[in-house]
Amino acid sequence: MAEISITRERIAETERLVRPYVRHTPVVRVDLADFGLAAGSDDLKLPVDLKLELMQHSGSFKVRGAFANLLTRPVPPAGVVAASGGNHGAAVAYAAMRRQVPATIFVPNVTSPAKAERIRGYGAELVIAGERYADALAASEAFLAERGGLAIHAFDQPETLLGQGTLGLEIEADLPDLDTLLVAVGGGGLIGGIAAWFGRRVKIVAVEPEGSPTLHQALTAGRPVDAETNGIAADSLAPKRVGELMFPIAQAFIDRSVLVSDDDIRRAQQALWDHVRVVAEPGGAAAFAALLAGRYVPASDERVAVLVCGANTTAVRFG
Repeated sequence: MAEISITRERIAETERLVRPYVRHTPVVRVDLADFGLAAGSDDLKLPVDLKLELMQHSGSFKVRGAFANLLTRPVPPAGVVAASGGNHGAAVAYAAMRRQVPATIFVPNVTSPAKAERIRGYGAELVIAGERYADALAASEAFLAERGGLAIHAFDQPETLLGQGTLGLEIEADLPDLDTLLVAVGGGGLIGGIAAWFGRRVKIVAVEPEGSPTLHQALTAGRPVDAETNGIAADSLAPKRVGELMFPIAQAFIDRSVLVSDDDIRRAQQALWDHVRVVAEPGGAAAFAALLAGRYVPASDERVAVLVCGANTTAVRFG
């Protein structure tokens, strides 16, 4: 197994750096019985804590990794360059705006309008390139080769993993008696950083859409492999494969991987709005979908938390 260099000590150092730039997001406790799931079973009446990281700057956890890069790596005059399904791009654009450096963000055409609007709103140059994240990444690499700049990878970059790991530190401070944490997975930067922080002290459950089972297939194969990139959450949870840096962390510390359907995710989005008045994007609601759909069934005495990690959607319009 490869050496794991994303350590608790380095995550704690990174947290001290990014703390002035990120929010400490709230935790809301809910009872699964309120969602109509109890059906007479005591096992489904336990309280569940929702870590509402979707209330973070730029609408997702991604600003943690963005600031970790900008605060620890030298930024050339050309500024920063990122490829993204949307949330990472918005986070890098926001961090670049706060640090007053130029940003060029590449996204695929599946990126939601809400995410594209955020990127432009933070003053970054937005370039739409290709059908999926891999296409946008290739376009960003060509741009960097021609014009230069600091590349900030969405998930396969040490600083990105360290930044996302600061969320694990924050969750432990909020919920010191936690047994199990459910986390959605795209490229794996979020769950990799969080799992590196917790190690085996908390059970980490990975949740992915059935249409983009990148980590699920990698764990089965014993290495990162290409997977499908389809489904309702394709703009946030559908890279071709998980990152090389996070994979040994996943092998060492992630308890299991479960899959949810697009319909499961839609029901979770609706339930979060109906019962908590939280508007989550599909990727942000995926981890909660695993509980609602019974893809993960906790024990009657298990302290469970769910990370609700993204809010960049146009699902709700006000007017």
